[in-house]
Amino acid sequence: MRRVLLVVLVTLGGVLVGGPAEAAGPLQIVWVNYDPAGQDDGTNASVNKEYVTIKNTATSTTRCLTGWKVRDVRGNMYTFGRFCLAAGKSVHLHTGVGADSATRRFWGRDWHLWDNAGDTAYLRNASGTLMDSCRWGNGIGYIRC
Repeated sequence: MRRVLLVVLVTLGGVLVGGPAEAAGPLQIVWVNYDPAGQDDGTNASVNKEYVTIKNTATSTTRCLTGWKVRDVRGNMYTFGRFCLAAGKSVHLHTGVGADSATRRFWGRDWHLWDNAGDTAYLRNASGTLMDSCRWGNGIGYIRC
């Protein structure tokens, strides 16, 4: 008797999920600068040195993050407005205030957000499904995810 493995692949928000081993989607947290060098003095320049980098790892498809959310363990949340990311491109989500562009978005907070002793950055699609996360402990101030 021969056995057949049936694999069902489903897309959620344009991201392929399922299969024998669930692979990360094309929109991934690739870097978190959670404790940048220098004093946490609360100035906007200091706060904006904290950032999360999200990359579209697709080779030929633009992916939209409209309605997607980034949050921390305590539930602080940023929601992307109308925004799309070209294939192979990255966007830095800074904690502080600034003018949004194609490569930079700003959370709008007036104080540091990420916990230097350990935290997790979560990326959820517009439906609330967890698409990626990056966790760290007390480390060197940044992490490649």
